[in-house]
Amino acid sequence: MQVLIVQNIRLGSYIILLPYVLFIMLLPFETPKLVVLLIAFVTGITIDMFYDTAGIHAAACTIIGYLRYYILKLLSPREGYEVGLKPTIDSMGSLWFITYAFIIIFLHHLFVFYIEIFRFNEFFKTLLRVILSTIGTFVFVYIIQFLFYKSDKSN
Repeated sequence: MQVLIVQNIRLGSYIILLPYVLFIMLLPFETPKLVVLLIAFVTGITIDMFYDTAGIHAAACTIIGYLRYYILKLLSPREGYEVGLKPTIDSMGSLWFITYAFIIIFLHHLFVFYIEIFRFNEFFKTLLRVILSTIGTFVFVYIIQFLFYKSDKSN
């Protein structure tokens, strides 16, 4: 979806949608850390091959794969996560998902854009790009949650 559709959406030079990070975010809670790192790296390197970005996305995704465990631990409910749950709006609630998704997306975009520019003389311009792209990607990811991840529960 990222390569075929989203890459062709143009919202200016400051808003770049990178919703592929959702793939890493939605891995089940009990996924082993090493598997998360491997999946994150493969996801990033695949995006790099299509974007011709020489490892920028692979690096950012691997960092997110590493930090995901600590972010989940930070946001963990007192009783912990139930086995078999995925970190979706439906499973964990809107407030939890908004916090989780915003942190992951912001950190991912922070790494992508600062690795891409690799200098600090455009610090505030790049920070604005990070913030606007984070908001755009977050809105896109939130919409995807409602379109594709419906409740399995029967009332």
